[in-house]
Amino acid sequence: MPKVFFATDLHGSEMCWRKFLNAAKFYDADVLVCGGDMTGKAIVPIVQENGHYTVALGGEQESVPAEQVAEVEANIRRKGYYPLQMSLERLHELDADATKRAECFQEVMLSGVERWMNMAGEKLRGTGIRCFVCPGNDDEMEVDDVVRRAELVELGEGRAVEIDGFTMISTGWSNHTPWNTHREESEEKLAERIESMASQIKDPSRAVFNLHCPPFKSGLDEAPAIDADLKLLHGGRALRPVGSTAVREAIERHQPLLSLHGHIHESKGAVKIGKTLSINPGSAYEEGMLMGAIIQLDAKKGIKSYQLVNG
Repeated sequence: MPKVFFATDLHGSEMCWRKFLNAAKFYDADVLVCGGDMTGKAIVPIVQENGHYTVALGGEQESVPAEQVAEVEANIRRKGYYPLQMSLERLHELDADATKRAECFQEVMLSGVERWMNMAGEKLRGTGIRCFVCPGNDDEMEVDDVVRRAELVELGEGRAVEIDGFTMISTGWSNHTPWNTHREESEEKLAERIESMASQIKDPSRAVFNLHCPPFKSGLDEAPAIDADLKLLHGGRALRPVGSTAVREAIERHQPLLSLHGHIHESKGAVKIGKTLSINPGSAYEEGMLMGAIIQLDAKKGIKSYQLVNG
């Protein structure tokens, strides 16, 4: 019976992606599932001028010898950003034109996704391990096509897939957030999206709901409260539930064996909603730490065991 390793919200951290691919062998998992928000959020320019390189990372600008550029690029990728060498003129051009800046970011970001898909191919080829990726609300729509082209990574979005006698449905769409990200919609539309997949499931007791957004008021959706200007209230100590009512209602109605979530990095945990075990492993991608969940599925017992891990 399948042993699943689930992680989510890697946000471009190449160190976390490498650990995710290595997790199959380390935890003896048959199935890898990467939840939403896999891409990074920004480019870090490495500016070349008169044979010298400068880079600003962490708010400080520093000079970089040519022989250390590759090391700096690797460090930038570890932190979840995209390094890009460019001239000073190109930097000024991008600073002055938001459209060109967006086009440049998308090109570099999609190249980064393809890089990850190639890494997965090299790591998983010949192992028989299945790897699923489901882009989240922070991931641009074009990411899906890059994943579809991958040799050994399967796109989860919008599909019901069979995994050794269990059925998994996936979506990275969320309810509305203050940040107006790429895959957001009303609770009503999100409910329709989930139901279109859930209605295909014959036996909910052997179903896995891989839904990026956690269920409302589940304890897996507690985020720091913010005001209208997106500033933290009470120094970030005030928490409020921001999960999806549509997700919660779908879980309560269908009672799948397992539901997997992310989206809210601070809300690591596992709870029962009726008969369903709902898990959010959390995320600490900024530190290069991979947070995940190992779930052993069993034909008779359903969930034989589960464990939240990090490393």
